[in-house]
Order: sequence, then structure tokens, then C-alpha cells
Amino acid sequence: MSAWIKMIPLEEATGQLKDMYKLALTPSGTVDNVMRAHSLRPQSMQGHLALYRSVLHTPDNTLPFWFLEVVASYVSMSNQCEYSLTHHFTNARRLMNDAPRAALVWEALSKVQPELAFSGKELALLNYARKLTVDVARMERPDYDALVAAGCDDGEILEVNQVCAYFNYSNRLLNGLGVTTQGDVLGYYKEPEAT
Repeated sequence: MSAWIKMIPLEEATGQLKDMYKLALTPSGTVDNVMRAHSLRPQSMQGHLALYRSVLHTPDNTLPFWFLEVVASYVSMSNQCEYSLTHHFTNARRLMNDAPRAALVWEALSKVQPELAFSGKELALLNYARKLTVDVARMERPDYDALVAAGCDDGEILEVNQVCAYFNYSNRLLNGLGVTTQGDVLGYYKEPEAT
């Protein structure tokens, strides 16, 4: 079972759901369970898919994709969402294409000590994402000011804010409906070529 909720198989989809499944195809040609969980209400899949792509897979972002995937992973780790963490740290690792660095990042995030692997702007953004995830009611102007002082511009702050907000939404969808990675092809990006 890949979710507690009923998910309509791709081969049984008709109408709007069939159209949405076509739009939700991953580069590997599958539809991940995170999208299939919407199959009983395809209109929510449409909104979810649009938000996901606009936040994490647009060339208009200025922060590196590997770093945005790290932010996604840290938020998902903070929420104990194994589904998103598994998918998105796979992405981060593949995009870093540096196994020792990926292991260091994993350890730092696992210990909730991002300073073990990051500094400067990246560290400030990770600290912001963590607080926004686990202590949202205590967000204050000094949290923003610390980002500016670390060299972040407002566009970069917005990018991380939106990745954080999206994954808090997605983590609750996944954990709340018992969605697993069973049957998914892990990660959005291909494994790097061996050199």
C-alpha cells in the first residue's frame, strides 16, 4: 500500500484526472505518489503541481537548485516527512555530485547543526527555513534582518520562503494521508554519470 487514501491508478484515470496525470509525469515517465494522492480531487493536483514547479523547478530562481533541494530536505527533516526527505535529498545529493560533501550536509542537517556544513548566506537561509518550519509564530523582523546582513537579497529570501512554505504544505499532505515512496522512482534528477 502506498497511501492510506485511495489513489486511482494511471490506467483507470479518465477526464480531468487523466489530463492531470499527463501533466504530472516525471522525467522518468511516472507519476509520483505525492501527486497521485490528489486523484480523487484532480483540481487540487493542478494547484499543487503548479506551485511545486514554480517554486523548485523554474530557471528563474537565482539560488542553485542543489541548495533549494537542501532547504527542501531540511524542512522535510524538521517535519519528519520521510517521503519528501527521501526524494529531495536524493535530488540534492545528485545535484551536488560530491559524495563526501553530501554526507557532511546530511550529518549537519540531521544534527540540526547546519553550521557544520554551511556558512554565510546559506547558513542564514537554512536557519530561517528551520525557524519558519518549527517556530512560525515567533518569526520577527530581526529574522529578515539577519538574512540581509548575511548578504541575501529579497529575491533569494523569497525563493527560500516559498520552498519552505511549499514543503510545509506537502509534508502535511504526505504525512496526513500516509503516502509512501512505494512504486515511485526516487528523485527528479538523473544519477550523475560515473567519471
